[in-house]
Amino acid sequence: MSERRQRSGASAQARGVGAETIAATALQSRGWEVLGRRVRTAAGEIDLVARRGGMLVFVEVKARPALADAAAALGTRQRARLLAAAEIWLAEHPGEGAEGVRFDVMLVDATGQVRRIRDAFRGD
Repeated sequence: MSERRQRSGASAQARGVGAETIAATALQSRGWEVLGRRVRTAAGEIDLVARRGGMLVFVEVKARPALADAAAALGTRQRARLLAAAEIWLAEHPGEGAEGVRFDVMLVDATGQVRRIRDAFRGD
């Protein structure tokens, strides 16, 4: 891999981690408990897992220069990966999500503005 590509990848990863921190802080300020960040499963990574009461959310965080660009960034393959990873996580944490499970997307733009799309997609 070229040095330029490595720098670009490292920069993208740093932006992603920063966006996840902003998203986690936004959730916590609204009363959500963040149970996990960058949760790794055999099916892939879950950016954030959060709970409020019995409701459990799996959150995909997207960072882009503009919120409109971030909104279009979650494709079919990523949704399938997130669903599979969530199934694994739920199997490892029986009893979580007693009041329901939801998939949210949190969009973070270059200025740190956050937009949350609740129930962004369904697993069925």
